Amino acid sequence: MQRIALLGATGSIGESTLDVIARHPQRFEVVALVAHRNWQKLAQQCRAVRPRYAAMHDPAAARSLAQALAGTPTRVLSGNDDICSIASSADVDTVLAAIVGAAGLASTLAAARAGKRILLANKEALVMGGRLFMDAVRDGGATLLPIDSEHNAIFQCIDRDGATCDLRRILLTASGGPFRTRDVATLAGVTPDEACAHPNWSMGRKISVDSATMMNKGLEVIEAHWLFGLPRAAIDVVIHPQSVIHSLVEFADGSMLAQMGNPDMRIPIAHALAHPARIDSGAAPLELARLAALTFEVPDLGRFPCLGLAYAALDAGGSAPLALSAANEVAVDAFLGGRIGYLDIARGCADTLARCDVREVDSLDDAVAADAAARRIACTVLGLPPASTMTSLAA
Repeated sequence: MQRIALLGATGSIGESTLDVIARHPQRFEVVALVAHRNWQKLAQQCRAVRPRYAAMHDPAAARSLAQALAGTPTRVLSGNDDICSIASSADVDTVLAAIVGAAGLASTLAAARAGKRILLANKEALVMGGRLFMDAVRDGGATLLPIDSEHNAIFQCIDRDGATCDLRRILLTASGGPFRTRDVATLAGVTPDEACAHPNWSMGRKISVDSATMMNKGLEVIEAHWLFGLPRAAIDVVIHPQSVIHSLVEFADGSMLAQMGNPDMRIPIAHALAHPARIDSGAAPLELARLAALTFEVPDLGRFPCLGLAYAALDAGGSAPLALSAANEVAVDAFLGGRIGYLDIARGCADTLARCDVREVDSLDDAVAADAAARRIACTVLGLPPASTMTSLAA
């Protein structure tokens, strides 16, 4: 019986995880559920699974949650310190880290330092923490399993002794999002609803916008660099509109392996939850005979400049990926709020990256300082008030 803390319970990954867990009540116990401020949904989840702990980042939301759960066995906590305590608690074996953005780094670091089994859906822990996070995994004796469909696919392809030694390269697939074939001249008028209308995947609004700009894929390149210890030159991106092949690896002998499945996040979640065993995810089986075609394209960096920015940040190293991710959070939040246009996302990220000093990130304090500086610069270049910095590392 795995004892699980689910960080980011009310998002799409959290909901999919609870769906998989509900199919296997004898294997998993949900010890803790954590969310940002959606206390109504968290209250529903708590009534269904009756965890020992529930925590909200937002103190006001925690107070509302405590009132809603009065008389239940769930203890309500709040704030970053309490969430880090949950992630490192002796009551927890497995931490599924699915808090969106920079706000998830501290708790994921706490889980790593406590030697937990970490199921990583929060790519910012690696994009922003990088060496800091991987050192914590190694020093704490933690086990790290990727949940992102692309990185989970790569992990499945190389999950054997010595596999990384004979890798030539990995290929991350991308759907191309809703604007893969749209006239570039019309992108300035893109609305938030259009950007969130992903053709294949059902995701939250922030990650849906990241998919539309392909910033999500760029951040995944950085994540793959740290997860698999590969240089930038050994990590490629290919657009695969059908989202059936989730990523591929190429070996030194020229052979390639691919992991395939329907675009359903329950598949990588179930794989990581049960690894090295396999369990039912609830996803529909892939019917190969019904597939019309599997096609592939080279990404157009003119259409998707955010992908090029991620390559540049990885090459720059240090705090550059952190600055890019922080600027993107600010820009996407402003776009979803109607304060900037779609094309301003890439412009704001590029200007922020150009203005930020690149420094080493040797501690969480270093990360917090670099994150705050990047958010201030992003607000300046986008013409936003400082209060528009969204959820930061310091939250």
